[in-house]
Amino acid sequence: MENDNTLRRLKTIEGHLRGIIRMVEEDAYCIEVIRQIQAVEAALNKVSAQILEGHLNSCVITAVQGTNKKERERVLKEITEVFEMSAKV
Repeated sequence: MENDNTLRRLKTIEGHLRGIIRMVEEDAYCIEVIRQIQAVEAALNKVSAQILEGHLNSCVITAVQGTNKKERERVLKEITEVFEMSAKV
């Protein structure tokens, strides 16, 4: 199941984040902390991309192939908003 894979990845990221917190508490070398933060960011981006892919292959395809124009517009607007938000971060 795809949700199991997503949850497993997020729990791994959670553990990695706890490791970064420990590093900061132990006054680890700044550049190493930044590298670990970047690794967590990359892992989160990968999970986000996988969730988006699942959404595109299910909800969006269903809406686009459907006859409800408002639903098509809504899901396409959501996708646009997700990309706009990611550009702001």
